[in-house]
Amino acid sequence: MDFDRITIETGKRGGQPCIRGMRITVADVLDYLAAGMSHQEILADFPELVEEDIQAALAFAARSQRRALLA
Repeated sequence: MDFDRITIETGKRGGQPCIRGMRITVADVLDYLAAGMSHQEILADFPELVEEDIQAALAFAARSQRRALLA
């Protein structure tokens, strides 16, 4: 998975991983999914996002979780 869609900027959203430099964080996307929103609902509420952004957020979170478990 190419993580170019995930950006981390010190001064933006407290340095949290964000989607393509926007103020939407990986955690935001995960929270929406955990709350039961479908991909289509998220994309409708945030038209600046595309399906690949949601997939990148999921992949980034999975990789982060694996790394945390191995640390």
